[in-house]
Amino acid sequence: MTDATDPLANLHLVPLAGSERPPAPGVRPAARSARTADEIVWATLVLRRRTEVPGALLSGDPVDSATFAAEHGADPADVDLVVATLQPLGVTILAADAPSRRVRVSGSSRVLQAVFGTSLEIVTSESPQLGGDPAGAAAPRVEHRQRFGSLSIPAALDGIVTAVLGLDDRPQARAQFRFEPAAAAGSSFTPLELGDLYGFPEQTEGSRQTIAIIELGGGFAQADLDAYFAELGIEGPKVTAVGVDGATNVPGGDPSGADGEVLLDIEVAGALAPKADIVVYFAPNTDDGFVDAVATAAHATPTPTAMSISWGQSEDQWTAQARAAFDDALVDAAALGVTVTAAAGDNGSSDGATDGADHVDFPAASPHVLACGGTSLRATGSAIASETVWNNGAGRGATGGGVSRTFERPAWQSAIVAPGGGRGVPDVAGNADPATGYEVLVDGVRSVIGGTSAVAPLYAALAARLAESLGAPLGLVQPKLYAAATAFRDITEGDNGSFSATPGWDACTGLGSPNGRALLQALSGGLGERGHSARATNSIDE
Repeated sequence: MTDATDPLANLHLVPLAGSERPPAPGVRPAARSARTADEIVWATLVLRRRTEVPGALLSGDPVDSATFAAEHGADPADVDLVVATLQPLGVTILAADAPSRRVRVSGSSRVLQAVFGTSLEIVTSESPQLGGDPAGAAAPRVEHRQRFGSLSIPAALDGIVTAVLGLDDRPQARAQFRFEPAAAAGSSFTPLELGDLYGFPEQTEGSRQTIAIIELGGGFAQADLDAYFAELGIEGPKVTAVGVDGATNVPGGDPSGADGEVLLDIEVAGALAPKADIVVYFAPNTDDGFVDAVATAAHATPTPTAMSISWGQSEDQWTAQARAAFDDALVDAAALGVTVTAAAGDNGSSDGATDGADHVDFPAASPHVLACGGTSLRATGSAIASETVWNNGAGRGATGGGVSRTFERPAWQSAIVAPGGGRGVPDVAGNADPATGYEVLVDGVRSVIGGTSAVAPLYAALAARLAESLGAPLGLVQPKLYAAATAFRDITEGDNGSFSATPGWDACTGLGSPNGRALLQALSGGLGERGHSARATNSIDE
């Protein structure tokens, strides 16, 4: 017999499209098989836009944030309806942000299971490994909340709520870095040396620019940063930590753990753009944490010039709703003038999958980010002696790259013939081989770290320095880069598994590694508007 006084008793639910989720990999019941019905659970709801963002808006001048919010944020009436519908059901509204179209909620496990038509259980499963998936290494296990199957939402919110994230709090992403003890590195570089080799434009240091960095674990100590930049002989940038969804800057004391990712990102970006302000957004490694961090950074004041993301996961390991919500946050960033750089992955053309098929990493697969692949670079003095595709063999790391099955080929890749016609990954590349890696200081330990996670902050710093010189942010810069392909060093040797480097764009290193001075000339008008270069017209090897 139903309780007529219970607001959940006669709740009418409708399915939420794209919310289907499989069980976590290697799932097992946890020692405590269920949480109590009154245990508090958090989630993020993403709402529809007032009007869709036209593609032309992304390639023009940045949109004023207030104008963008009024035209393409959530309708305040939709926000009010979500609040009015959920609160009587026992859901607590923690925050509502119409510009980024997010409503943060909490409630007891019993209430949220009923409101969103699901069942939550406590399990352990295989966690995405930090620093890649070493051959033969057992995946660490983590305890988390799990749901599988589809979600539902109250019928009154049908068509208004487009995603419900965070009920399942399994780890969503892995850091794309490869740690190597300094003594084991074959030939390593400081970020300053790489900036010189890649021709970062002189008389630029990122002044008056802000770089956002997204982190899903770990932390940094200011003492490490002070010591590192002092060793380089420079005054480091101002670095600020911002917590998202309850996460904070918490150094773990393990140089080969998540701290390695955090310090690598800050030290590479900070050394190459020392006059920029760096804001590090710490969020839980969950689908809602990742999306909330990117959305918070994109809508921050001041708007960042660049956003660096060194965490990711194969695009098919995301629910359709989470992937779409994330990509929509990236659309916001592009429209507001933010250049988002993302690591293309460290596990070759398979992206670490074991099904024998090729996969690309997300968010690098999004057409709204600059996807950054990896090379192995050798130098003689102040000149590049050779640069090839980074591929150290099975289980030892290789640049990600391939063709998305989720995102269509963007117009600026129209000259690329890709199997299936999907978005090609990566767009660009830079040094990522840990054997030729980046000299950093992590938890007081001098280390050498590689991986495509180092390439994302390198390009974020370059974007900040180019924006400084040009007097304007670059935003969605890919169309201009493909039109200025000769400003890149073409990589023609090596492979990442299924794909080989060829003259022109390829699915290992994209357009190639940067020549910063040539890029500045191109973006200043020297090359940028001439149309597609012949170097950007090559096909992916099928």
